[in-house]
Amino acid sequence: MTQPVHVVAAVIFRTHDSEKKILTVRRGPDQSGAGAWEFPGGKVEAGESPIQALKREIEEELGLSVHVRDYIGEVVHDYPAKSIRLSVYWAETEKEELVLVDHDAFKWSLPEEIQSADLSAADRPFLEKLIHGKR
Repeated sequence: MTQPVHVVAAVIFRTHDSEKKILTVRRGPDQSGAGAWEFPGGKVEAGESPIQALKREIEEELGLSVHVRDYIGEVVHDYPAKSIRLSVYWAETEKEELVLVDHDAFKWSLPEEIQSADLSAADRPFLEKLIHGKR
């Protein structure tokens, strides 16, 4: 298999939400992995830092401006057609409204409300960290 594609994702919470619910989005019908829920993000382009890519992807896909916080971790995951290196960060937004471009649904949930089976395979390892409060 070729070199893994570098992908970034954000565990986003709203600044003014005292419960600190996090955002998950569902992949739209025209995307690979359609129907799977995931933490939003996307590919790191040539010349971009992971944080620059994360901010750009969140703005493009959700119309949200985010402040990237702490690094959570990284995993390499092999899908049948490709391999990805997923770097995940905490991020926050002050905005309540978002616009879905590539996704067909979104939810704000407490980590323990997210069903592991519904998450994309690459995102699943991070759910346990979130449930145990790595924030």
